[in-house]
Amino acid sequence: MQVTIGPVLALVLLALTAAAALLVRWGGLDLDREIWVAAVRAVVQLAVVSLLIAAVLRNAGWTAAFISGMVLVAAYTAGRRVTGATTWWMIVPILAGVAPVVTLLLLSGLVPLKPVAVLPIAGILIGGAMTACSLTGQHALEALRTRHGEYEGALAIGLLPRDAALEICRPAARLALIPVLDQTRTVGLVTLPGAFVGVLLGGADPIQAGATQVLVLIGLLAVESTAALLTLEITVRGRIQRRPVPRSARRKTARPRR
Repeated sequence: MQVTIGPVLALVLLALTAAAALLVRWGGLDLDREIWVAAVRAVVQLAVVSLLIAAVLRNAGWTAAFISGMVLVAAYTAGRRVTGATTWWMIVPILAGVAPVVTLLLLSGLVPLKPVAVLPIAGILIGGAMTACSLTGQHALEALRTRHGEYEGALAIGLLPRDAALEICRPAARLALIPVLDQTRTVGLVTLPGAFVGVLLGGADPIQAGATQVLVLIGLLAVESTAALLTLEITVRGRIQRRPVPRSARRKTARPRR
């Protein structure tokens, strides 16, 4: 499948973005600005990547540097999403999840040691780790905030701070893994994920495409499980904390809807 680049593509993208922004605004979700920013960033970033990717894929060193940059951006994004500020602690769970899986795939020969093969697989796995870190961190910090009385009670009966926090936050990791579990359970029944479609359109037979997609999904299960558990650990140890909301922001009131 090839998309024709031209005015029609621009108009469709604009219409879809506007529809999404209007819907969340109408629903009072206060995410309309974020949708516009995300859409514009996606267009700009993919345009730049499309121009750079050909040069990157010609050289293993540039590919490694590009993947390292992806890890940094993923850690930065997850950290901002969880804490509201920059924290590089997220590099730990992302690398711990992605590095062993990529190494295993390369050493086993299932993924050839070629930039054109390594880069997309690494990108998928890094993206999954980022999502797991964001969801785990958000749910864990929210649980500590809303169930602080239970945390204090656990301390009162003699639990150490880390163990008391873990009792409160452990469900956060379960919630963070639901998307990848559901995606794996329903693959082929509800959706045909990108790896399957990409391999199929690349000329491989459906069996080969299915095998590639299963490898990616099982790899994501391992990556996201590792990332979620390590994010949970650094959260209960107090390494990441939500940045306090500025007083001026707390005074803001929601805009009345007519």
